Amino acid sequence: MDATPAPTPARPRVAVVFGGRSGEHAISCVTAAGVLRAIDRARYDVVPVGITRTGRWVLVEDDPARWEITDGQLPEVLAGTGSAEVLLPRATDDDGALTLVPGTVPSSLGTVDVVLPLLHGPYGEDGTVQGMLDLAGIRYVGAGVLASAVGMDKHYMKLVLAGQGVPVAPYVVLRPGQWERDPATWTATVEALGLPVFVKPARAGSSLGISRVDDLADLPAAVRAAQEHDPKVLVEAGVSGREIECAVLQGRDGAPPRTSVPGEIVVSDAGHTFYDFEAKYLDQDGVVLRCPADLPEEIAARVRDLAAQTFEAVGCEGLARVDTFVTGDGEVVVNEINTMPGFTPFSMYPRLWESSGLGYAELIDELLQLALARTTGLR
Repeated sequence: MDATPAPTPARPRVAVVFGGRSGEHAISCVTAAGVLRAIDRARYDVVPVGITRTGRWVLVEDDPARWEITDGQLPEVLAGTGSAEVLLPRATDDDGALTLVPGTVPSSLGTVDVVLPLLHGPYGEDGTVQGMLDLAGIRYVGAGVLASAVGMDKHYMKLVLAGQGVPVAPYVVLRPGQWERDPATWTATVEALGLPVFVKPARAGSSLGISRVDDLADLPAAVRAAQEHDPKVLVEAGVSGREIECAVLQGRDGAPPRTSVPGEIVVSDAGHTFYDFEAKYLDQDGVVLRCPADLPEEIAARVRDLAAQTFEAVGCEGLARVDTFVTGDGEVVVNEINTMPGFTPFSMYPRLWESSGLGYAELIDELLQLALARTTGLR
């Protein structure tokens, strides 16, 4: 008698979550387009979940082309009449996620084994979604609550890194209301940093709201531009050097973090004075990404070492991209860490790993496997 065939193991169910309430909503959608196209459907059961700009979670089209930039138009998650809303478990003993269509009885979406939160900026990359998933006992890719929050807030990120001996650029912080109460004193404080300075929202990404200031007369407008994204503003001394980035991947089974070869961003279009939002996403012909960067071996090793130190200093998990400056005299200064970097096939993070021998689809698989191997609970 023939043996009964063994049942086919169930594929892990992955909720690919993107969009969100932050100003980086569209970039999150573009990231999701690349992941949805590349993820191995033979290994994973994929459920695309979009978050609208108002925070509604809905089932969306599993069509990568729908979430790409087309003819300069940025994609957006919309919830139309009859959209199926996704309700995540609220406790560790809930049966699974539900979908709710207005006027109907809720139906089961089934167990979600791991969430891939492709969310950039506040209300997604800052620990808020991570905390919600921790409460429900759901595994997810990437940093936990504290590391996400520290990585999102450039002020506290610099405090943590400096406390661990990681070199950062000089800066001052304008807390809500301080600039308005005494602009003259704060102008003098900024002047002491030396020009140029970069004025940034403390808690935003994708270069949103960032201005380069070469003349103090332009400082008030730069502060207002940053405040459109965050009432807390960071003003950082400009560092004269090459922009070098390094991708970091969590080690397996407690091993140290893995680092990629460093890469370099070169803004070749004179219309961009730095790597701003338009240069990143809308004028890619004006930017050259060199992977690997042409660096002396000892400088490349220093970049990789500082990237790993930065990853561990903030308690990261899964992935991160660490951005540095390499000055003319060979000094390496850490600019920031991104706990959920851009993840399109053309983004720096996956390109750095491809140059290091790990392809895009394999990188997605490795991140999911790292998340699935974790225990839920305190991270």
